[in-house]
Amino acid sequence: MPQVNILIVSGKKEAADTIELHLVSAGYQVYRAGNAEEGFDILDEKAIHLVILGMAVSGMDSVSMCRQIRKVSNIPIIMISERMENMDKIIGLGSGADDYVTEPVNPLEVVARVGAQLRRYMEMDTGQEEPDGKDILSVRGLVMDRVSRQVKVYGEEVRLTPIEFDVLYLLASNPGKVFSTDEIFSQVWRERVYEANNTVMVHIRRLRGKMKEDTRPEKIITTVWGVGYKIEK
Repeated sequence: MPQVNILIVSGKKEAADTIELHLVSAGYQVYRAGNAEEGFDILDEKAIHLVILGMAVSGMDSVSMCRQIRKVSNIPIIMISERMENMDKIIGLGSGADDYVTEPVNPLEVVARVGAQLRRYMEMDTGQEEPDGKDILSVRGLVMDRVSRQVKVYGEEVRLTPIEFDVLYLLASNPGKVFSTDEIFSQVWRERVYEANNTVMVHIRRLRGKMKEDTRPEKIITTVWGVGYKIEK
């Protein structure tokens, strides 16, 4: 198995120490940064596959740092916060984070979430099979290649994170079918439903923004109020 590099950016040394210990035990190479500047330096110098971003980051708040990373990379980002309010989670996910964990942190849960995010990322990054007709979806101006994980909207390539791709692929591969937020969450995140509505809503909003739905001839994702989301046939 190739080496997997994880960057922890956190001003809380004790919590970061505990997470690092469990990640190293799971076989990961861990790099540490105590502030945003150190974090960006490591991202520039090392091939980082996933970032764990704590809220106690000096030099730049974690939401801004997450947005900066997203401008240049689709690597998974897991955000850790000491606050449990729904709005904090919405802001974190809306800034580009793929997952969100609240303190007190269970290090075993973090390791499990790291593994889940990396599986999606590695699948997207290493898809090298030759595509066939079944691997390519085309619906309402949207073209998705399941093997290469490439997405085009009206001929324009759109860069998605692994989870964003999975959410969009679920809808596109079932045109006309309405999925509730609980159904989307359980099928994409593959875990028990926990604040599914907010999490799915934020990812749908990010997808719409990246696909520039407001400028397109027709909407790609349709909201069925009180029920869920679908892509029309």
